Amino acid sequence: MSSSSSLLRTTAPFRADHVGSLLRTEKIKKTRLQHTAGVITAEQLRELENEEIRRIVAKQEEIGLQSITDGEFRRAWWHFDFLENLDGVEAFEAEQGIQFHGVTTKPRGIKVTERIDFTNHPHLDDYKFLHSIVSADRTAKMTIPSPNMLQFRGKVATERYEDSDVLLQDLGLAYQKALRAFYDAGCRYLQLDDTSWASFFSEETKQKLRADGKDPDRMLADAVKLLNLSVANRPDDMVITMHICRGNFRSTWTASGGYDGAADAILDQLNLNGLFMEFDDERSGSLDVLSHVKRKDLQIVLGLVTSKTGELESKDAIKRRIDEAARFVNLDQLCLSPQCGFASTEEGNLLTEEQQWDKLRHVIEIADEVWS
Repeated sequence: MSSSSSLLRTTAPFRADHVGSLLRTEKIKKTRLQHTAGVITAEQLRELENEEIRRIVAKQEEIGLQSITDGEFRRAWWHFDFLENLDGVEAFEAEQGIQFHGVTTKPRGIKVTERIDFTNHPHLDDYKFLHSIVSADRTAKMTIPSPNMLQFRGKVATERYEDSDVLLQDLGLAYQKALRAFYDAGCRYLQLDDTSWASFFSEETKQKLRADGKDPDRMLADAVKLLNLSVANRPDDMVITMHICRGNFRSTWTASGGYDGAADAILDQLNLNGLFMEFDDERSGSLDVLSHVKRKDLQIVLGLVTSKTGELESKDAIKRRIDEAARFVNLDQLCLSPQCGFASTEEGNLLTEEQQWDKLRHVIEIADEVWS
């Protein structure tokens, strides 16, 4: 594989990057349970979370990551915690959880009860704390769910949004405010996480939408429109990427199929700086889909290393797949990461914390060998 010092990246996304969530430590799990039980106060919980976040920030820096997250240690879910704190959105206990391959999550749901807006949000303070403890030569990365997740997971319980175009407009403008607020707090690298695209990957999944009385073509067009509206007024020096996967809970998944059914929309129509794309097994389809990439300034972060198991992939095998991807996209447009986070929910995937760090070291080592 050819390489050149010109291929080193000093801006996000980085050659060796990660999706964001990390396995919750035993201390985090214990103290959050104590808070739920009323044993400790919210203030005590936050200080204990701060201690553990300081530790995992230091660990990320120690192993050589350039993008640093708080591991989503203050969240129970990768998406609900953010969405239910938007103005006009409420959480509720659903009748059942989300069905994954052989396992179901805890029941949780969100509903839109009033006009959606973004005025004050607890995740802003979460980011400010992270920003304050990340070293000056690293980049603090904020991860939030894509606005599409509210469209796909939220129930609408207000007459205002009987017209879905009104919902799309309000939600997009709320996200514009959110991005500006994170920017003003110092954020220059923000990632939108989105599993909704998997609904368009195959004819089988599209048929399920039709069976529910939905129009998959209209939904796909709306997803693109909403994303682009949401990022329309971001500052020029704010990098925004999107992570796409097919579900990640307790090392299981919800969907299979390549990106083909939504390839043009994802790879050629979204006004983003980069895409984190799941490619860790056969469920993700062929790398040939990258032939749809037209923009020369779009970074593709290849999720070739799985976060679902602790076994380390063959370096040579990963390098061969990077070579394969470089047939369709210039090597300078490619980066490497795990295919997803290690704990999309507080339960986490089925591997140890040390295996998690080994996985991330593995990504860094491979990226150094390919691009340095």
